Order: sequence, then C-alpha cells, then structure tokens
Amino acid sequence: MNLPNKLTCLRMLMVPFFVAAMELSFSNHYLWALILFAAASFTDLLDGKIARKRGLITDFGKFMDPLADKILVTAALICFVELWITPAAVIIVIIAREFIVTSLRLIAAPKGIVIAADIFGKMKTVCQMIWVAATILQMYLEEERLTGIPALSGLNLVLMWATLLLTIVSGINYLWKNRSVLNDMK
Repeated sequence: MNLPNKLTCLRMLMVPFFVAAMELSFSNHYLWALILFAAASFTDLLDGKIARKRGLITDFGKFMDPLADKILVTAALICFVELWITPAAVIIVIIAREFIVTSLRLIAAPKGIVIAADIFGKMKTVCQMIWVAATILQMYLEEERLTGIPALSGLNLVLMWATLLLTIVSGINYLWKNRSVLNDMK
C-alpha cells in the first residue's frame, strides 16, 4: 500500500477518536475534536498532492479517498444533529447526495468505470470541511465562554448554505455526467 492510500486509511481510523472528542465531555474536548478533524482533513489534502506528484494514483485511492471524506464529514454532521447545531433537513440532503454518488460509483465499478471526484465534488468537500471546522471552533469558544469572534456564527450559517448549495450542484453534476451508467441499467 502506497503512502497516499495509507493516509486515506489513517483518516478513516481517526474518525472514532474524533467522534469520542465530540461526544464525551472532558476538558477541552471540542478543541481536541477540532484538532483531530483538522488533522484528518489535512490528510485528504496531503494524500491527493502526494499521489499526483509521485504518480501514485490508484483505483483504491480513487474509491477510498472520497469514501474516507464521506465517513469523516458524515460523522461530524451526525454529531451536529445530535448536539442540535444544524437542522436535520440540511444533513439529510447532504447525506442523501453522498448515498446517490456512492451508489453511482458502485453501479459503475463492475463495468470497469471509476468515477473519480470532480471539481464540484472537491469544492463541496473543501467547503464541508471548512464549515465543520469553523462550527467546532465556535462550539469550543462558546464552551470556554470565549466569544472573541462574534461574526463566526454568521460565517457558519453562510458556510452551511454554501455547503448545501455545492452539495446539490455537485450531486446533479455527477448524475448528469454519468447518466450513461444509469441508462445501462434498463
């Protein structure tokens, strides 16, 4: 297994620790959640750069990298719903898009078609990760009663809506670009 794929697997292994930091109440638990989420998100940036630079792009990476992103972000979003941070309807749309795109990839795979992340999917992922990190930062500041960034709440709202918009646009784009995979199902 090459280094980019190891980083992808590491990102997946970090998820339970991240969720524990979000859910368990201990000193600075949101700060630890933020650190873990940021580190896991950084592995996403790093694995792609290394894979492209060293010519280590594999079908495993094309499949597992987006899946690792989905697991990480979905875990955070589910925590947000449980903690009453984000409306469930927003999370349902985001998760539904993830199921649709993942199902499309599963339908294409036996046909030898690998559906890699495109620019809209990457923009959606970056926006999601920034939104999640900013929201956890806000949670940490509020828990510590440090309200030094009053605009953070407004920024998080903008990031949530931007994420939702990019989620919908990228989902439609994946379906449109790969409609031939769906047409073959008839």
